[in-house]
Amino acid sequence: MESDLGEYDACEGLLSDAKTLMEMAEEAEDEDAAKEASDTFEAFNAKADEVHIRALLSDEYDQNNALVNIHPGAGGVDAQDWAEMLLRMYTRWSEKKGYKVKILDYQNDTEGGIKNVEVLVEGPLAYGYLKTESGVHRLVRISPFNAAGKRQTSFALVDVMPELPEDIQVDIDPGDLRIDTYRSSGAGGQHVNKTDSAVRITHLPTNIVVSCQNERSQHQNKEYAMRMLYAKLYALAKQEHKDKIGELHGDYGQIAWGSQIRSYVFQPYTMVKDHRTGCETSNVNAVMDGAIDDFIYASLNALQKGEL
Repeated sequence: MESDLGEYDACEGLLSDAKTLMEMAEEAEDEDAAKEASDTFEAFNAKADEVHIRALLSDEYDQNNALVNIHPGAGGVDAQDWAEMLLRMYTRWSEKKGYKVKILDYQNDTEGGIKNVEVLVEGPLAYGYLKTESGVHRLVRISPFNAAGKRQTSFALVDVMPELPEDIQVDIDPGDLRIDTYRSSGAGGQHVNKTDSAVRITHLPTNIVVSCQNERSQHQNKEYAMRMLYAKLYALAKQEHKDKIGELHGDYGQIAWGSQIRSYVFQPYTMVKDHRTGCETSNVNAVMDGAIDDFIYASLNALQKGEL
């Protein structure tokens, strides 16, 4: 509550400063003061948008941390590289928000890019902000992996789930689980590649797979992987309007693929466009450096209006 009041006070202060600067600029006919007033008004508008969006984030788990999984789709090495680019984009966005990003599972490829990555974004409202990022993201560019310099279209799936509180209990039949252990690889600490501490859990009825290799022991990785599985199954059960996890069946990993929610075009022109809201920009570099708030805000507004 105190943080919300602080945000409101910040908005009020920016608006007051902007009005004062504008009055000074008009009285003195000072172009520098007018420019400063304009910049302050822009800062006020940006802050007001942020406060408005925060007010919309009132769903059950919007305040929670976010589990973000990025998986390359069609496009070969280009798609794997695209998945890694998206990981950087979300990492930079998180850093600007003051969030912490913890890599839970990272499977790289010898040719380039990543085969799969699961991260935990820790911070207030992390899930609320990121929930509308779930979906297929499309990249169009001149492939750096194609000697002929041809244009390549690649796809990656972003899946966002809330991290559930530890007191949430999800009833899963142990017989529905296949648990595999393997040697950690990719990002990690000194324990990586030395023991078979990484854990992969498959929920057989739905074919949902979760992995964790970040922790030092197999026991810790299994515990965290189970929490990830709880989150995915719980959210899926709610989405499918099922009362019990046991009622979920089918390859949901395949169902998740479909029409892209957003396109990122690097050549022959530059554009990032969200196909759900129409929000777009030509500043591709800024977007890939984490400037995705406009897309997030547009999607959350559309979600609040029932348009998504």
